[in-house]
Amino acid sequence: MASTSAEIIAFLLTISGWVLVSSTLPTDYWKVSTIDGTVITTATFWANLWKTCVTDSTGVSNCKDFPSMLALDAVINSGVIASLINDSLRARGSKGLKGYIQACRGLMISAVCLGFFGAVFGLVGMKCTKVGGSDQTKAKIACLAGLIFILSGLCSMTSCSLYANRITSEFFDPAFVAQKYELGAALFIGWAGASLCIIGGIIFCFSVVENSNSPRRGYAYNGATSVMSSRTKVHNTVPDKTPPKHFDKNAYV
Repeated sequence: MASTSAEIIAFLLTISGWVLVSSTLPTDYWKVSTIDGTVITTATFWANLWKTCVTDSTGVSNCKDFPSMLALDAVINSGVIASLINDSLRARGSKGLKGYIQACRGLMISAVCLGFFGAVFGLVGMKCTKVGGSDQTKAKIACLAGLIFILSGLCSMTSCSLYANRITSEFFDPAFVAQKYELGAALFIGWAGASLCIIGGIIFCFSVVENSNSPRRGYAYNGATSVMSSRTKVHNTVPDKTPPKHFDKNAYV
C-alpha cells in the first residue's frame, strides 16, 4: 500500500514538472531588460528561444522571429526600434548567439519528448493500473519511467542554466557594451519543473526498491471443512491422558 501511494505521488510530481517544462517553450520572457528615460525612449527589451522583441511605452511590440536554426544571425532592416535590436544582435556576435540558442532549443525539446514517454511508461508501470503484466514487470517499467523523468529534468535544468549563464556573464562583463538583460520568468519556471521531474523520478526508482525488499507470501487453500471433521481433527490431535479402567465381572450385573 505504501509503495502504491509513493507511485501516485511520484506520478503527480513528474506530470506537474513536465507541464511546467512544456510551458517554458512558448513563454516570452526568458530574458528581459528595461531602459528608463523620457516617455518617448522608454522601452522594454525581452527575448526567448524563438524571437527577440522591443515594447515601447505605448505597449506596441516590435518583434523579430529568428528565421531558422541556421540563420539566427539575421537582423532587422527597418524601423527605429528595429535598429536597437540590430545593434544588440551585432554586439553579441552571430556565432555565439547561434550556439547557445540552438543548444537550449534542443535540450528543451528533448525534455518535453522524454517527459511524454516517461508519463506513458509511468502509467503502465504503476500498480493501480491493470496493464503491464506481473508485478515484477510493472516494477521494471516504473523504474524505467523514473529514469526517463530524471533525464528529462536534467535536460531542462541544463538548458535553463546555460541560458542563465549567458545572461549573467554578459551582465557582469564590464567590456560588454550592448544591451544587458536579466533573468526572465521562464527560467524560474523551467528550473521548478526540472526539479519536480527529478524528484518524482527518484521516488519512482525508490518504489521499485521497496517492492523488491517486501516479497509477498503465498497461502495454501485447503478448501471448506465440515464442523464434524474439524472436531474430529481436534479430538485426534489431543492425546488422551486418562488411565485405562479395569472392570470386574460384577460390574455388568
